[in-house]
Formats: sequence, C-alpha cells, structure tokens
Amino acid sequence: MTISYLLKGALVEYGVGLASRIPNLVVFQFNPETITRTLEIPPRPTGASLREVNQAGEIPVEKISLVAHFSAQEEVARMNPISIGVGIGPQLAALDKLVRPTGPISGLINKAVDKIGSLVGGGDGAPTQNIPREAYPRLLFVWGLTRVLPVTIESLSVVEKQYDALLNPTLAEVTITMTAITPDPCSDDPIAKGAYTYSQYARDALALSNTVETTLQLADIIHF
Repeated sequence: MTISYLLKGALVEYGVGLASRIPNLVVFQFNPETITRTLEIPPRPTGASLREVNQAGEIPVEKISLVAHFSAQEEVARMNPISIGVGIGPQLAALDKLVRPTGPISGLINKAVDKIGSLVGGGDGAPTQNIPREAYPRLLFVWGLTRVLPVTIESLSVVEKQYDALLNPTLAEVTITMTAITPDPCSDDPIAKGAYTYSQYARDALALSNTVETTLQLADIIHF
C-alpha cells in the first residue's frame, strides 16, 4: 500500500529572544494552485559610479504573490465544534494578525531610543512615528523543503464569499503579496538569517543539479 502525504504551505510568525510569544501559524488549507514570483532588479550603477560593464547594483528584490482558499465545509462535515460555531473566522483572524503591529519594540537600546524620541517629539509638531516604536511580526513563508523564506506581507486582500446563518464566513479567497527579506549581516534575527541561508544553499544545490544534468545530456549528444 502506498501512503502519500501532501506537504502544505504555511506562514509562520515567530519571536526572537526570551520574550518571544507563542508562534502564530497559518497553514494553507488548500495549497495555492499558482505562485507568482517577480525578481525586481534595482538600477545598475551608471556614469561615474560605473567601474565595470557587468557591475551589479543592489541585491534583486523577490516579490511573491498567491491566492489561498479557506472553507469550513469539510470541518463542519466532521462536526468540528469550532468550524460549526465560527466558520473560518479563526483562520482569517490569524492572517489579520500577520499584518498588524505586535506591540512596542523591546530591548534596552530600543527603549533608550524611544525615550529620546519622546523628548524630541515634545517640541512643535507631532512625531512622525509612534512612540514607543512598534514592531511588525517576523514571518517565514514555508513552501516545500527547499523554500523557507523570511518575508514581509505587502498586501492582504480577503474576499469572503459565503456565510452561515450567524453570518460567520465559511468560504473565503485570500490574495497575499509578500517581499522576501535579505537579512542584514548585523541583524539580531538568527531565525531569518538561518532561513535565508538555508534557502540560498537549497537554491544553489538545485542550480548545480541542473548543471550536472545538462552536462550529461551534452555528453550523450557528443557521443551519439
């Protein structure tokens, strides 16, 4: 008997340090049928800053967009009390939390910066940034065994399509646009660094396997 297991994509919110919270995990109920990846290449150096013809500029920015579907139908059929009571409300609420600030940034240095900002903001005019500063969730986009990327969500669009008798959403389509993060070498986020490095190594290994396969194919053609 063959046992098949379907890996599911997910968005994972995580914390760093002793004050980290319980992770907020959103597993795609149905894997998106398509994912759109766009590599935005920053302008290359020109004029006096150009030293070589093929000199690169900044690191390309990867944009990822997908459409995820959520439905309460299967869970209601299984008599899941949560789905019967509130439909897919928990999944949509978890997604909503991924794009909202998690609270003040912690740490002694950050608190000192906030204190200075508060004093500066006491002059004429309102401060341009909330004091204390607030942090957005730290997120990983997990898609298979070779893609674990630190990301930020740029946009989240939810279309609720069906409701139950109590107006709880039971069917929804969620469009998510993300930007993959390239962690700064001085970043205090070891999880993002580790995920980025792992995904880079996985990509390099896949590219190498393609090179090996192409070389073998060329060798077969030459010998033929």
